[in-house]
Amino acid sequence: MILGTRGSALAVAQADLVTKMLEERGHELEREIIKTSGDVFTDRPLHEVAGVGAFVRELDDRMIAGEVDIAVHSMKDLPTIRPPELAIAAVLERDSPYDVLLTQDGSTLDELPDGAIIGTTSMRRRAQLLRFRPDLNIQDLRGNINTRIKKLEDGLYDGILLAEAGLQRMGWEMNVHRLPPEGFCPSANQGTIVVVTRAGSEAEKICSELNHEQSRIETEVERILITDVEGGCVVPIGSFARVTEDGDEIHVLVEVLSLDGTREVRIDEMIPMKNYREHAASIGRMLVEMGGKELVRDAVCELSGCDDE
Repeated sequence: MILGTRGSALAVAQADLVTKMLEERGHELEREIIKTSGDVFTDRPLHEVAGVGAFVRELDDRMIAGEVDIAVHSMKDLPTIRPPELAIAAVLERDSPYDVLLTQDGSTLDELPDGAIIGTTSMRRRAQLLRFRPDLNIQDLRGNINTRIKKLEDGLYDGILLAEAGLQRMGWEMNVHRLPPEGFCPSANQGTIVVVTRAGSEAEKICSELNHEQSRIETEVERILITDVEGGCVVPIGSFARVTEDGDEIHVLVEVLSLDGTREVRIDEMIPMKNYREHAASIGRMLVEMGGKELVRDAVCELSGCDDE
């Protein structure tokens, strides 16, 4: 079987993890590196890369064409609406879902000086930072994880925001400050690796052996919560779900912010595990009724430069 992946160091590390898990189960794989539009257009912010799924689309097309059997992705990059020919064969056990701050001198977010330059690609992180510290100078930060850290070391930024899971998968131990989800609600599915195959294929059957059920439920809930606001991956939306220790309930936290962090719609509740899909969908509808969809439209309009009429 052919396993397709992006060529960044983090993507390859994730693909190697899945390859090792499958080979330990007696399956033989061949890896193929595929460049995506998200990798090609590194000279502009992600919201300027056309369409959704900038890191996913090319792999989907290759898989539908039968050229690739398995694809490995960071699940937060996976669009909510998926081609019917493809299936999520497995959701691996989740790593850290949290954001972390990495600074030149070890400063925390509270300790950074006024006007400090912080690098991030994410509109969500940008909005959450401005909500917490409106004085910060938020600058775009593109490139793979190695490139981003190098830019910090070169003094281009006072600090950068990263997903803690990326550092974990690279095996790097760094002096970072984890940001609490109460103030920095993660993106839906952050910290999770997903394995995609053609629906009904032998590859789907084989890869399903890797599935971690609790992580699959949590990531499914996170996706349901934001389905109705139709935000896509470039709008400031956080969605986070955690199954309680007793397994009876799920703690859900979901929010939509304006690009400048001055407005927000936010829900923080417990839902029962029984019929969790229906309860999550109800929370998603509530998010819309509270004005979440309007915030999304405003953000999309501001990013695309549309005229107010």
